[in-house]
Amino acid sequence: MERKGFKSNFGFLMAAVGSAVGLGNIWGFPNKMGANGGFTFLLIYLVLAVFCGFIIMLGELAIGRKTGQGAVGAYKIISKKFSWMGWMGIASAFFILFFYCALGGYCIKYAVLNIGDLFKAGFGSNGLSGGEVFGAFMSSPWEAIIFGVIFVALTMLIVMGGVAGGIEKVCAIGMPCLFVALIICIIRAITLPGAVDGLKYMFVPGWAVAQGIVEQPSFFNVLSTAGGQMFFSLSLGMGAMITYGSYLDKKQNLEKNAVMIVILDTLVALMAGLCVIPARFALDPTGALGGPSLLFVTMQNVFQAMGGIGPVFGILFYVLVVFAAISSSISLLEVIVAHFVDKAAEKGKGDKRKKYTLVAACFVAIGCILVCADRLGGAGIHPAALLGLENAGAWAADWLDFFDMLSEGIMMPLGALLMSLMLGWEVGPDLVKEECEQEGNKLKSFGFFKICVKVITPLCMLFILWVRSIPSSKRRLVEPTK
Repeated sequence: MERKGFKSNFGFLMAAVGSAVGLGNIWGFPNKMGANGGFTFLLIYLVLAVFCGFIIMLGELAIGRKTGQGAVGAYKIISKKFSWMGWMGIASAFFILFFYCALGGYCIKYAVLNIGDLFKAGFGSNGLSGGEVFGAFMSSPWEAIIFGVIFVALTMLIVMGGVAGGIEKVCAIGMPCLFVALIICIIRAITLPGAVDGLKYMFVPGWAVAQGIVEQPSFFNVLSTAGGQMFFSLSLGMGAMITYGSYLDKKQNLEKNAVMIVILDTLVALMAGLCVIPARFALDPTGALGGPSLLFVTMQNVFQAMGGIGPVFGILFYVLVVFAAISSSISLLEVIVAHFVDKAAEKGKGDKRKKYTLVAACFVAIGCILVCADRLGGAGIHPAALLGLENAGAWAADWLDFFDMLSEGIMMPLGALLMSLMLGWEVGPDLVKEECEQEGNKLKSFGFFKICVKVITPLCMLFILWVRSIPSSKRRLVEPTK
């Protein structure tokens, strides 16, 4: 049976960028940028994106297209020693989806909430502040579960439609709309009185420290934060880009695609920052600057402070966030589904996409329900309580952080590190060169790619992982004396 892929390179780019663009771009990048030196953080991020992000992105796309398989099948074909890594990618996708769908459900809830505010309906905020609204929502696990399951169902339906008919169609329309929505929100945000402080927070080195908003970050903290953000923002190390690459036509230029994905993802992250941070400084100066509280408390306070027009921007913003979340969740679910669909096709069982998508979505829904029922640790069913762990740290305080630790904290960075070592020393970088130079294309950056994948990228990643393993309170102890 012929394996169906993307109909156009534009559709692939939008899907790949959609996979990279997610909630972390919106609530993570701008805050981390401001708290870690502004433009200095951005420069370090871009350097790491070039020497690590681009290299791993290109490698994953090449592996996927060369093998024409999802993550598990691709690694089995490329290297027997590293064949188990595909299963680690699938496990990582499951763990991320467990909490990501819960957060996606929160976003749907807030889009509906602002519709209620617009029409003065009973399901609006009813005069409650952002903190009060979020507190009431968290006290009702059934409401969170319902919206979480709705998000899972939307993700499932898109993936059921296939690569061209579902993922590509949704992303090819949705991503340009996301850019337009971001521009509208940016114009409104930066024209608010006091918004200039938000721009200073994001871009002026040392401004946030001078204003007493954050403490002076150490170099190691900045490097660790920039490396972590780069890594996870680009959806590396969990098989998504391998899977999407497997659907690419041989005539497409992988090098240009990898560059475009890195650039567009960074651009969206900056645009998201220009949308939320200036608005926060203008209308809710004491609100959270990052994390879920930025989206569900601070931004809700911002829209309420806008008066009658606030719900309109609230609807636009939260619909934008829902799409950013769903464009990432469909790539994660596709990592899982692609493997089982390929195996069924190899055995001559025909197209089993709908069946396997439904089964995978059911497992995701169970994990999502657990995260929602936990109420961010408030229900007393978090890992620390169930396992009897004392002083375990934030990673065991709720199921969201626990699944995040397993996937983004361990599996994804380990997967990307091992992949760079496999390409650099096990199978050799020539494999990527040969695949990239199909149909007359030239890998112009091969010399750069070769030295990076063999030496620079693994060393950078090992250093970043080492720094991230040091408790933040102790990082200053390993800094060089001034």
